Amino acid sequence: MHALDVLGDPVRRRILELLAQNELSSGEVVEVIHGEFGITQAAVSQHLKVLRENGFASVRPEGARRFYAIETASLREVDQWLERFRSHWEPKLDALATEVARGKRKRRLSEQ
Repeated sequence: MHALDVLGDPVRRRILELLAQNELSSGEVVEVIHGEFGITQAAVSQHLKVLRENGFASVRPEGARRFYAIETASLREVDQWLERFRSHWEPKLDALATEVARGKRKRRLSEQ
């Protein structure tokens, strides 16, 4: 499965957002995802499996519990793919930052 196919699912993106904050047990992930998306524990487990099998998450067993953490290798792959498109938006963001700075300067000077 291509990395963007994995990230195309909103549940998997949300799981990655959670794991980006810190390592979580599968039960903690299920609790949040069930509350937000209303899906079952089995469905969340399938999403965790897809993330794990595609290099976005790792699992660490501790007794009967499983703890999930984010893996960055696949995210770097996505970042590298996006690199070819950055030239389309970075100059526009730079121009926006310049205009915001001009506006702040103009406002500051008019208040003096």
